[in-house]
Amino acid sequence: MSPRLRKIAVPLAAVVIFLILWELLVWGMGWPNYKMASPSDLVPAFSRYWELFLVMGWQTLWRTVVGLILAIIVGVAIGMVMGFSRTMREALYPLLVGFNAIPKATVVPIVALMFVGAHDFNTVLIAFMISFFPIAVSISIGLSTLEPEYRDILRALGASQSTIFWKIALPKTLPEFFGALKVAVTLAFIGTNLMEIVSPHGRGLGALFDSGKTNSDYPLMFAVLIALAALGILLYYIVVWLESIFAGWAERTPG
Repeated sequence: MSPRLRKIAVPLAAVVIFLILWELLVWGMGWPNYKMASPSDLVPAFSRYWELFLVMGWQTLWRTVVGLILAIIVGVAIGMVMGFSRTMREALYPLLVGFNAIPKATVVPIVALMFVGAHDFNTVLIAFMISFFPIAVSISIGLSTLEPEYRDILRALGASQSTIFWKIALPKTLPEFFGALKVAVTLAFIGTNLMEIVSPHGRGLGALFDSGKTNSDYPLMFAVLIALAALGILLYYIVVWLESIFAGWAERTPG
């Protein structure tokens, strides 16, 4: 099997096995669908509400992507400041750790009340707030651990600070950046759906999940969870694809 085909076949096989085991578990335990829906219960839910899944899935996706883009911009900027300045690193790190330690589920209702009616803004804001931390930390660590010998040699050759950044610092931090971005993708989805569920003006898959809960439509609720997982996997593999383009040189194949 070719490596490219293997990268597709192995994850698909794992998903199929997971769904089969899930179906067998529900069947073996005799659980009704209001206790634990099985994969076969989800097909009618998807077929019945497919238009809602398309519309609300798109709403969740674009808000998550916008929040993630903002997290990348702000996270990289903060990471660069901390990475190049030990003083700023010592000043900002405790603040970032303290902010990240606050459960975002407690922040969501505060943001929803502060910006009542601005659901798109609220959702993007929470997605950003919950996902920028790992990006900032990864960039900071990558830059702060840059070997001083590289800087000294380039400076001796007359290289400017910007040249050192583009030629040495940036390539060195790319593996750490993409590793953090893979984590940030899933965190951004968590933030998006927290706001969609909590906000009285919520839209998107989170609001669809809340509607299923209100109407005791458990197959719909589980179908929403699967849709969220599918979107998360989609964004994750987009990041993997980008990583292969910009940082593929850092990949190590096991011997």
